[in-house]
Amino acid sequence: MKADRVPRGALPLLAATQLLLILDTAIVNVALPSIGEDLGAGSADLSWVANAYLIAFGGLLLLGGRAADLLGHRSVFLAGLGLLAAASALGGLAPHAGVLVAARAAQGVGAAFAAAAAFALLLVLFPDGPARHKALAAFAAMGGLGGVLGTVLGGVLTDLLGWRSTLWLNVLAALLLGALVLRLLDGRTTPPEDGDRFDLAGALTVTAGLALVAYALVGAAGQGWVSAQTLGSGGAGLLLLAVFAVVETRTRRPLVPPAVLARPALRLANVLSALAQMTLFPMFFLVSLYLQSVLGYAPLGGGLGLLPLSLVVVAVAPQAGRIIFRLGLTRTMTLGFVLLSAGTVWLALALRSDGTFLTTVLAPSLLLGAALPLVMVTTNVAATADAAPEETGLASGLVNTAQQFGSVLGLAVLVAVATTRTESATAAAQTDGFRAALLVGGAFAAVAAVISLRLRLPTPTPAPPRPGRVTEPR
Repeated sequence: MKADRVPRGALPLLAATQLLLILDTAIVNVALPSIGEDLGAGSADLSWVANAYLIAFGGLLLLGGRAADLLGHRSVFLAGLGLLAAASALGGLAPHAGVLVAARAAQGVGAAFAAAAAFALLLVLFPDGPARHKALAAFAAMGGLGGVLGTVLGGVLTDLLGWRSTLWLNVLAALLLGALVLRLLDGRTTPPEDGDRFDLAGALTVTAGLALVAYALVGAAGQGWVSAQTLGSGGAGLLLLAVFAVVETRTRRPLVPPAVLARPALRLANVLSALAQMTLFPMFFLVSLYLQSVLGYAPLGGGLGLLPLSLVVVAVAPQAGRIIFRLGLTRTMTLGFVLLSAGTVWLALALRSDGTFLTTVLAPSLLLGAALPLVMVTTNVAATADAAPEETGLASGLVNTAQQFGSVLGLAVLVAVATTRTESATAAAQTDGFRAALLVGGAFAAVAAVISLRLRLPTPTPAPPRPGRVTEPR
């Protein structure tokens, strides 16, 4: 499909969905103290208000992507947004913490299906090349902006309207996006081929396996390191993923065809996507925590401290396609990871317990803002470049799952490092912990920069021309 046949407004719609879903990972976190006070919830219950969303989101992305391929991208997109709105309304009315945790888990389910379908639609609507690079740049910009706006809006809404308003915002946004989907995207779909049954065994084993692994990683992050419970959950999850691998080799219509995972470029690109998030996601968390717990900023101030970074992301992201054209995909990716590593190490070394935002965070955050879109756009391009039209949902599910689990794993490792190095609650001790954690994050990015040099994308095979006008597929 040519870019000029893309429905007008489709890219802003898909990018806005990405903004909402990334924003939702952070917006409730700022409100957790208010939630605990209002609902009488302890720290354990409050941790699951955040973690339930994260686990459901990470565990169901792959299933959501494949469901979009088989059931129709627009249908799954709408279903995900509808569930997100309904679950957010339930959370907004929650009388106690148990209902809120269940609502957050349901939000994660809806977000997983909406995210996978939205990304798959982008791959279908924009062919590999400059048009797709531009579209992925918009996604990268919205992803970076969403992480910051989640923190800022969480503080503003909680202060002005109470914590429940952070959930009602999701209801309004999801309903608006759903209405735009119905208006802008064609609803016709191509039914699955005869005998194209859904791989139920594969879906159950991979979803349960990923969810258990996510549970173990989140638990490790909350405890500072692994426990017998998290170790058991992780082991059970890995066992189910091994069962899933066996199932996929024996079923006629696998959820993830082994031939897809056999592609070296796809495997490497997904590893690089995970490594990028292992540095980026914890960095946002640690910087916000440093600004609040060490420098004494209010939650709103902690969020606004990341605003310069997000503005650089928005400025650099539209140029990513031009940079890829001039330097090539692999060199641009390596450059992005080098800048990410340098920015993270610079930030770590700049932290001071008696510092200020201007002397510690501002300058390194600007470099990180330039690195973020280069890394995100190039890894997404590489992870999806070899996807056939019928594999777009699968490709989106794979790369989104890699990114989500990179976020969870990175947060678990870096929080554990920070906790281990923090010997007391003093500002100096906390700063030492944050510095050590960020140095580890910089090391992850440096490893990715070296690995990215090995990336070799397959030579694309020209697709035969399609007769007639093509509307929004599946």
